[in-house]
Amino acid sequence: MLKFISKSAAKASPSPRIVYFYQTHPFSSSPKSVRNSPNQHSFTVNYLKNSFGFSPEEALSASKYIKFDNPHKPDVVVELFKNHGFAQTEISSLIRNFPRVLGRDAQKNLLPKLEFFKSRDLSSADVARIASTSPLFLMSSLENTIIPAFDFLSNLFKSKGKAMAAMKRLRRISLDQLTRMNPNIATLRETGVSDSGITYLLINEPGAFMMSYDKFRRVVEEVQKMGFSPSKVNFVVAIRVLKGMTKSTWNKKVKIYRKWGLTEDEIFVAFKKRPWFMTTSEDKINRVMEFLVNKMGLEPLFITRNPLIITLSLEKRIVPRSAVYEALLLQGLIKASDISLTTLLNYSEKRFLKKIWNWKKEEAPELLKLYNEKLDHGN
Repeated sequence: MLKFISKSAAKASPSPRIVYFYQTHPFSSSPKSVRNSPNQHSFTVNYLKNSFGFSPEEALSASKYIKFDNPHKPDVVVELFKNHGFAQTEISSLIRNFPRVLGRDAQKNLLPKLEFFKSRDLSSADVARIASTSPLFLMSSLENTIIPAFDFLSNLFKSKGKAMAAMKRLRRISLDQLTRMNPNIATLRETGVSDSGITYLLINEPGAFMMSYDKFRRVVEEVQKMGFSPSKVNFVVAIRVLKGMTKSTWNKKVKIYRKWGLTEDEIFVAFKKRPWFMTTSEDKINRVMEFLVNKMGLEPLFITRNPLIITLSLEKRIVPRSAVYEALLLQGLIKASDISLTTLLNYSEKRFLKKIWNWKKEEAPELLKLYNEKLDHGN
């Protein structure tokens, strides 16, 4: 029924113009570290410790890649950020995450980038947030990378905000590759996918757009055949899932679910509710179904109605919370109609613990002990 696309997508030829938004170690500068003189080394360490709260270890590590023997250059950088609306917390965050920025030329290198973002009608607060959360923007080439990438994405999404969101998440995507995305983006628009859906896919799975036009269209058509609505976010989530899965892998997982008593139609129902349902490994599917069906006595359809559960950690969430739920039922402290196991499993850790404590205060110490024991042992 499904005509899956191979996991490997078409790769574009290398381009010299790279969108430099990939993650590196915050202290890295080049294959070779900067050689500091003793005075530079000592001053840099003390400056980072005293001005930005670096620990001695952090300051020592950073001093291998940046150097200054007086406060003039780093102070000018800090003052530039202050003059452009950066709060002290944002400056500290930027420096701690990316101390190399203190070595940049404030007027020649940093100022033009800050002014560019403001020229695109981004507020001082927006610019400060972008720089403090994604400092590698400040290390990219303005003319060769930032401007063309920003303008391309702004035109694509008709939104500067969406363009910035996409740029912050892209990793080593060349400008030539960005333009190659157009046919696949057009396919989604023709299908009825909203700009927000396209933005979601571009930010979270940019590699999907690098597939060849024919392969990408086949994935989109397959998602349509499965009954997903292009107006819903699950449409593009399903594209993410199917793009990275072969037909053979899909069939193996279907076979496992069928072994546990689910029909193919029921499996599709679960997949449509939560496409990530089919990304769980074959081994984990077996272990979760074994626990829910054989140990908890639940019907296999339980997982069809609640497909999120198959993606949760068996040892850290499903087993310990199920033990607490079972204890509450056995002791008559709750009825199944009061709260469902699914609800308890979906709670955040903080909310789950608060619920137990506030709900059954007298029994909470016992329940928490049981919960912690199961967390420690995972069974």
